[in-house]
This record gives sequence, structure tokens and C-alpha cells, in this order.
Amino acid sequence: MQKFTKILSMAIIAAGVVACNSGGSSTPSSGWKWIGGSNQVNLPNNYQESTALPSGRNVSVSWTDSAGNLWLFGGQGYGQNSSESGLLNDLWKYNPTTKQWQLIGGQSSINTAGVYGTKGVASANDYPGGRIGAVSWTDSTGNLWMFGGFGYASNAQIPGALNDLWKFNPTANQWTWVSGQDIIDSNGIYTVKDVADSLSHPGARLGSIGWIDSTGSLWLFGGADSLSTLNDYNDLWKYDPTTNQWTWVSGESTLDSNGFYGVQGVANLRNEPSARLDSVSWLDESGNLWLFGGSGQDGVNTPLIGQLNDLWRYNPTTHLWTWMSGANTANKYGVYGKQGISSPNSIPGSRMHRNPFAWVDASGTFWMFGGDGYGADSQGILNDLWSYNPTTNQWTWVNGGTQSNVIGNYGTQGAFSNSNQPGARRDGTGWVQSDGSIVLFGGFGYNATESGLLNDLWLFKL
Repeated sequence: MQKFTKILSMAIIAAGVVACNSGGSSTPSSGWKWIGGSNQVNLPNNYQESTALPSGRNVSVSWTDSAGNLWLFGGQGYGQNSSESGLLNDLWKYNPTTKQWQLIGGQSSINTAGVYGTKGVASANDYPGGRIGAVSWTDSTGNLWMFGGFGYASNAQIPGALNDLWKFNPTANQWTWVSGQDIIDSNGIYTVKDVADSLSHPGARLGSIGWIDSTGSLWLFGGADSLSTLNDYNDLWKYDPTTNQWTWVSGESTLDSNGFYGVQGVANLRNEPSARLDSVSWLDESGNLWLFGGSGQDGVNTPLIGQLNDLWRYNPTTHLWTWMSGANTANKYGVYGKQGISSPNSIPGSRMHRNPFAWVDASGTFWMFGGDGYGADSQGILNDLWSYNPTTNQWTWVNGGTQSNVIGNYGTQGAFSNSNQPGARRDGTGWVQSDGSIVLFGGFGYNATESGLLNDLWLFKL
């Protein structure tokens, strides 16, 4: 999702009740509502203008533009008339007012290579190749940006990790290749920490996370160098779009670092998160960068990678990391406590999200939904909804199941119901709307009867 945009307005949850009745009515006006898409799995793209709908897919990227339209790019899914899923590069726009999808660009086939053109020059002929696991954000002028992932570069016969940086102008309907390489598996260049350099740039990677700060700069953390080996980074980078330069800020230039956790709650110059991919990220009101979990190394030199539930904060002013909560070891079950009640003992289980469905509300509370990881006592795909208060450093289990692989309950399309609930899923994407409501799209997970690639559209409202 476009996880760097704060919700403009959102009511504070009261007593943990999400799907509450309004004014004594028997019909709820909040909670989950199935608003579009199919309740079936593994469907191909539908390009008919009046009924257009993206195919079932996961690990896409998303943006929200200045007019409130929702944008979706690529992922792993089904093209037109394809019997097998692959990597997509189609670009879609959803209008929440008309409730209609529109295909904007890209190819109807899977596994398409990119057309890069001339670096820094926009062209109607250029476009990124099919991919998963990219990082996306929107700048102050309404351009949509995307970095890296795993997919197809220029004229590539096989996919690989990418470090290309793209910008899309919705008004001109044109892509620009801005930075990075047009080949797969490119190495990074690490010069001097904290010094911007025209030569420096991150290596090709998938499953990174990112933040946009108040100056419009992108912060990028971690990811993996390959889908097959999953050797992980713990480097932190900053990209300034005004100078088109990268700065290596923190972390190691080598792979699979165990990091250094230090003392929980205490910032230290030596502290740094362990190497990982597919974490969750937030940006708080003070400009601090936060990350949760993912898949990678723990803090005690465990030989094998695992899923994590540690929470970290990075202060860009002091350049210090702080381990805030969670374990420094992998594969932890969640402690759910009482639904709707925060507690110092409650903590989400270890999990990985890839493109996380996570956001920050107007009160500064962090939210996240689902993922692939550990429930109360089972491992699998999740549909639990959590909130975190950075002031009290406490988690709250808000709703959803405490176990893995929970099926969905769609109810009547367009209507709230206390029993509505998206099925467990990983790698869905979503958007924050101006009224504070959340829109969730697709992923891999469960409908009401089976698992597969989803293209259902849900609305969550407090």
C-alpha cells in the first residue's frame, strides 16, 4: 500500500469495538465491508470497460493520487487468458466515487521485460517490467514512484532482483526511468556513510521497506538480494529526488548481518536491526522511522533465518536505532490478550508481509493487518488486526482471528455487518482514503471456501 501517507482523519477506536452500531440501529456503519471484486480465487484480468477488474494477484504496489484515486501496479497474478500466474506490469486506477477500475497501461501478458529508454527522460513508450516486491511512494506533486523488486529488466530472459527507480506522471500518463540499472542482480556501491554521492546506490533487492520524510526524501531499508537464496540486507539508504543522489546512512554493506539489539528501549550508536526482508514500516509525527518483523536473521546468531516480531525505531536526527519491543529471537507466537484492550504483555506473533497493509492514523497510532506468520499457537496466513501506541509502547489486538488460515465471511456486497471479515491473507495491498477509511485489495489467501490469488476489494472503517 502507499504506506507513507498518513490518514487525514480517523476516529479513535473506543473500547476496542470496531464493528459497532450507530445510534442504536441494528445495522452497523463501521467495521469491514466487501465493496468490489470477486469472492473467487485465481481469476484472470477483465478488460471490459464497464466491468474492468484486475486479476487475482499478490505482492503488487499501490499509490493514492491527489484526486483520491487508487493506483495498482503489477504483482504476481494472472494476465489475460493465462492459465498460469506470472509477473505482471499492468497499471490500474480505481475511482472510489464511481467504484470502477480502469486499465491505464502495461501489458496483458505475464513476464514482460521493461522498456527503459533514456535515463531521466519521460516517454510514452517506456515502462517497467513485470515484478513483485517493489517499494512505492507518492511525492508532493502527485508523481508515483517505484524502486526495485524482483522481476524483468530490459530484454531479460529470466527475472532477477532489480534496483531501478521509476517515476510515473498520472497527468502525462508517462513513465521515467530515473536511476539504477536496467539489468538484473546489480551490485550496490557503498562509498562513505552519511555522505551523498552520485556514485552510491543500493544493490538490486526485493522485499525492502521505505518511508517518505517531510522533505520528500525516500528512506529505504533492507530486502533480499535474490528470490532463490534470500540473502538479506540491513542497510539503510536515503534518496533525495532533488539531487537524484543516494546516501548510505546505516547498516552493513555485507549480507545476513545479525545486527545488534542492545538494551530494549535504549538508543545506542551500536544498535542496528538484523538483516531481513518483508517487514512492516511506519513514519511517526516526529519523523522517526519504525519497522516491525519480517523474515531474516535474529539477534543471537541462530544459524537459520526465521520470522521476526521485533519493533525498531530510527531517529534520523540522532542517527540512532532503538529496539522498542518484541523478541530478539525468531518464530514467536503472538500474545493476544483481551480484544480491544492494550497491554504491555500483548504482542503480535512473528510475521512477514512483503507489501504490508499498514498505516498510521490521525492520532499517531500504528496499524497492521494479516501477513504470513505465527498466531496464538499456529503458523500460517493471518487475518488479525493490530494497533500500536508509540507513546505507551503497547500493542492492542483489535479484531480478526488468533489462529492461522481463517476463511473469510463476505456477507452482502456493499453492506457492513458485524460478521464480515476478510479471510487470512499475505501480500495484499491497500490504500488510505481522505476520510480515514482503509481499502484492502487482493493478496494470496482465503476466500470463504478455499485459498488462492484474490482480487476482492474491502473497506475498513472505524
